[in-house]
Amino acid sequence: MAAAGAGSDFLLQATVFLGAAVVCVPIAKRVGLGSVLGYLIAGMLIGPFVIGFIGEDGEDIMHFAEFGVVIMLFLIGLELEPEKLWRLRKQILGVGMTQVLVTAAIIFGVGLALGLIWQSALAVALALALSSTAIVLQTLSEKGLMQSEGGQSSFSVLLFQDIAVIPILALLPLLAVREVTTGSKTLISDLPMGLQTLVVLGAVVAIILAGKFLIAPILTVIAKSRVRELFTGAAILIVVSIAYLMQQVGLSAALGTFLAGVILANSEYRHELEADLEPIKGLLLGLFFIAVGASIDFKLIAENPILIIALTLGLLAVKFAVLFVIGKIFKLSLNQNFLFAFSLAQAGEFGFVIFSFVRQLGISTNETLSIGTVIVALSMTLTPLLFIIDEKLIQPRLCDGNPKEEEREMDSVEENNKVIIAGFGHFGSTVGRFLRANGIEATFIDNDPDQVNLLRRLGFKVYYGDATRPDFLLSAGADDAKVFISTLTDPDENYQLVETLEKFYPHLTIMMRAQNRYDAYEFIEMGLENIYRDSLDTSVRMGVDVLKKLGRRAYTSRRAGLTFLKNDEKAMWELAEHRHDKEQYISEARARIQYQEEVMEYEMSHKEQQMVDEAWDSEPLVQDFSSGR
Repeated sequence: MAAAGAGSDFLLQATVFLGAAVVCVPIAKRVGLGSVLGYLIAGMLIGPFVIGFIGEDGEDIMHFAEFGVVIMLFLIGLELEPEKLWRLRKQILGVGMTQVLVTAAIIFGVGLALGLIWQSALAVALALALSSTAIVLQTLSEKGLMQSEGGQSSFSVLLFQDIAVIPILALLPLLAVREVTTGSKTLISDLPMGLQTLVVLGAVVAIILAGKFLIAPILTVIAKSRVRELFTGAAILIVVSIAYLMQQVGLSAALGTFLAGVILANSEYRHELEADLEPIKGLLLGLFFIAVGASIDFKLIAENPILIIALTLGLLAVKFAVLFVIGKIFKLSLNQNFLFAFSLAQAGEFGFVIFSFVRQLGISTNETLSIGTVIVALSMTLTPLLFIIDEKLIQPRLCDGNPKEEEREMDSVEENNKVIIAGFGHFGSTVGRFLRANGIEATFIDNDPDQVNLLRRLGFKVYYGDATRPDFLLSAGADDAKVFISTLTDPDENYQLVETLEKFYPHLTIMMRAQNRYDAYEFIEMGLENIYRDSLDTSVRMGVDVLKKLGRRAYTSRRAGLTFLKNDEKAMWELAEHRHDKEQYISEARARIQYQEEVMEYEMSHKEQQMVDEAWDSEPLVQDFSSGR
């Protein structure tokens, strides 16, 4: 059966993979183990060392399934706008760098104590110092912990580790102690080690330049064709071609696509790329987790059970201790620090990549690398269990934080109104109160369980649920509603919400809150027509009051405010066309500012209009404003 699976019968392997996932994942979810552990268990069962349904040592599956990690890193790169990187700089450089350096130093010392040569000990230490981006982010998202303090710290460390792989892989050729005799042939295999390092760095620079000057213009041409499947094909082509280039210079494919994602993070096509690749990423990540489970060499474990178990548990203990101390230094609360340390205690998928590269370079023995590979796979397999220990045993016993509540089901909505409002903060509640005062009832939904509990205690009728979920929107009455108002503050959540509404409930009129002009530009590009910027009306109303305090007639001031609002809204829609051309945008913005000032100046000096305003404002009223009464 294993031979058939490793041969030409691709359909059989696909059936086995998908069948194992369909059986194991729902069972794992039902008993509270999570989908990741379900995939890992499925891989163990169908792998070559248990039932034997799939390939020799699982390597053929791993090569295919690693493409899920490649796409995931590309999507992570797309999320890393310069503003977000700058905001997380303390965690990325402080927490991330400290974790990698301290962990690698400790493992390096252990490797020397176990008799490894220093080059081998250093390579192994660098590989095991990294954690699993795929498992950790998937599990944090699944459990709703990404926005927590511990989740954000974990993300920052993973981000630094992903970036750190570039210099690590560039450094490894310098550690080679013998000529390469095994491994796949690459374009740089026959070059001197020093020159290999330069070529690797050159490939990284080439990807950066291509992302900046080549990929974005190509996407512009393709987007103008308005053929959606062609854009999806282009997105996959970008990922595949960069992955191929990186493999040809002996680097990880995931690194190249990660860099390309970072370069395209400010592209106008960022959200469309995310939407097109997200489903593919989810499927291939599931296959990757199955492949990790299948790659665990149980024969090697049976031959050296005490050594491998001790090394695996020792690795988890060392990384947990280092992370916990770092969390204390950077002032994480106790419950968030446990989450942070448990999340990143394992080794990661880049360990497989680094060990493969180390094998090609002859830096370490095959026996050491085989044991290291098993430790990586075992530690990744134990990660979901670490999350369960933290969630079930640690968090409920802590008193200095707010432990995460049991997984809460979304509420069943008991209303069926013509208006649905997502987000019940100050903005959303004000809109709702205004509508209710005018005889219009609205259905309020919010995705923060603590906020919902508080609002209910205050007497508000709010339903807990995720507005980006089509099934929850259906239960909230989206089929019969006419208007959907979003007052959410997270731009990414709003983008996902718009895509969901336009796909499943296109009849709804969407009215969107935007935090600033640049968020508004994004919504304009998504095709929205009803966009309301935070503080715009309030700012203009304050300006109107200033005019009145300085003696301007009340109606004149009010009319000036309305004129300003009208022109500013018009300018926003016109400038949206030029937002990606900086020079043109600045030129157009200056022209519109000048035009708006001229319009306001004309109205202030227009005698006929002032005479009309006198019919609205009495002289005593003007005097009252002038005197400050």
